[in-house]
Amino acid sequence: MVSIVQRLFSTALLAGGIAGLVLAGVQQVTVVPMILEAETYETAGDDQGAAGEAVEEAGHSHAAGAAGDHHHGDDVWAPEDGTERTFYTFVASFGAGVGFGLLLSACYALRGGVDWRRGILWGLGGFAAFNLAPAFGLAPELPGAAAAELGARQGWWILTVFLTAAGLALIAFASRSYIKAVGAVLIVVPHIVGAPHPETHAGLAPAELEHAFIYASLVTNAVFWLVLGLLSGYFFDRFGRGPTGAQLKIKP
Repeated sequence: MVSIVQRLFSTALLAGGIAGLVLAGVQQVTVVPMILEAETYETAGDDQGAAGEAVEEAGHSHAAGAAGDHHHGDDVWAPEDGTERTFYTFVASFGAGVGFGLLLSACYALRGGVDWRRGILWGLGGFAAFNLAPAFGLAPELPGAAAAELGARQGWWILTVFLTAAGLALIAFASRSYIKAVGAVLIVVPHIVGAPHPETHAGLAPAELEHAFIYASLVTNAVFWLVLGLLSGYFFDRFGRGPTGAQLKIKP
């Protein structure tokens, strides 16, 4: 029998790695074409903005020269379109899959026995916590979309993921009805607080493309979590039998 540490990391590497590669592959035919199309609108908007700035700067070039050279900022590195971009997409998806696989494996170790069927349920819970619930407040965004301040969005996303996961755990594992009700309240709290949004919601891409991107992103991530849950449950069960760690029990 393998040790619990070996079981955790073997499950995460195999299940997470495969699920991550599946995610990257599905993205190539679902969301990536939409992102590339949206980037054409973003580039066109940047070109128009640059032309306007050039006209404006021409009017005060003498003053700017007296004060010193004016720079808008160095270009941020990004992978080239094509093979390089696809390669980094697969690398990032592989890493994300392994990371989420390790998270699910740790949950399995705490809860006790699991198989591929229960793994699917865990995967659905992961999708609900990390993708579906946050999307109700902050939907997946295309390049060029108006957005609120990054720190505020990240804070709300983390709060939503944490409370949704905690709420689902209470609903699934608590024995008392009132504790399950607390779990339901936790899930709703972030949406009562409200996600941060910009004053204007206008984006550069057409509204039809934005809506299609939201649905495609959710479906793509749902496929990822289903594959991850199924494979992680299977491998975790396959790599060892018997006690695998402390069992988490939620009592009133």
